[in-house]
Amino acid sequence: MPELPEVETVRLGLNEVALNQPIVGGEVLLDRTIAYPNSDQFISSLKGLSIAQWHRYGKYLLGQLDPIGWLGVHLRMTGKLLWMKQSEPLSKHTRVRLFFEGDRELRFDDQRTFGQMWHVVGEADPKTIITGLQRLGHEPFSDEFSDLYFYEQLKNRKRPIKNALLDQALVAGIGNIYADEALFLTGIHPETLCTELSIEQTSQLRKNVIRVLKDSIAARGTTFSDFRDVSGVNGNYGGMAWVYGREGDRCRTCETVIERLKLAGRSAHFCSTCQPCKSSADHNLQRIRKK
Repeated sequence: MPELPEVETVRLGLNEVALNQPIVGGEVLLDRTIAYPNSDQFISSLKGLSIAQWHRYGKYLLGQLDPIGWLGVHLRMTGKLLWMKQSEPLSKHTRVRLFFEGDRELRFDDQRTFGQMWHVVGEADPKTIITGLQRLGHEPFSDEFSDLYFYEQLKNRKRPIKNALLDQALVAGIGNIYADEALFLTGIHPETLCTELSIEQTSQLRKNVIRVLKDSIAARGTTFSDFRDVSGVNGNYGGMAWVYGREGDRCRTCETVIERLKLAGRSAHFCSTCQPCKSSADHNLQRIRKK
């Protein structure tokens, strides 16, 4: 699933090419992609409007419409927004097309079909229509995502820190990739319980969450399978990842073999030397793994 850096890469790309151009038409090729209002009304209600600016909140994209309204997009697992010529052949995974003047279109491709689009009409608050926005925590780059906030949110959670980082109500936009990367840089094992972390550790983890997100945005995101930017180009962060997707490879810091485990159905990649287990139970588990 595209995470914050991938969605931010798409936002930046859209703001370069797709602003202040009236929507002149389009078509919906898969009805269930349109979450609101419905597939029949979606295109007609957007005609004549233009996108003044693209914003991002967590993994959601919000196009601010001119003169009024919002275009919401969630890429989910495999969604891609592509800025291309209308004359280019359609992919079998194309779900929605928005037409602009000059033979240009914004094309939503989505292989797994979990992605969604919304047109928030008029002065309505996007959160009243795109209800997932109501459940999001603070943005990682916001002032509200402070050391104290992060520690207070974690200190009473009796769950592994890796699982907590994936909770979008704690911090918006982090997924598997950047949770693994931030934990590695902080030297915290993914199975460490939140209640075992000191305020110094959570402070450093917060800084490393921001660091890996910024590093990935600079590399235009991560592509392991499906992600592309608006021009169809792969992201480059995967080639510089510390642990994610590198099971069986050597740690870039200490040469220990990178391991992978499952936590609540999600993968966690780590280096057992750079991220030692802390609790006695974890120490026993680590010794068993090393035999």
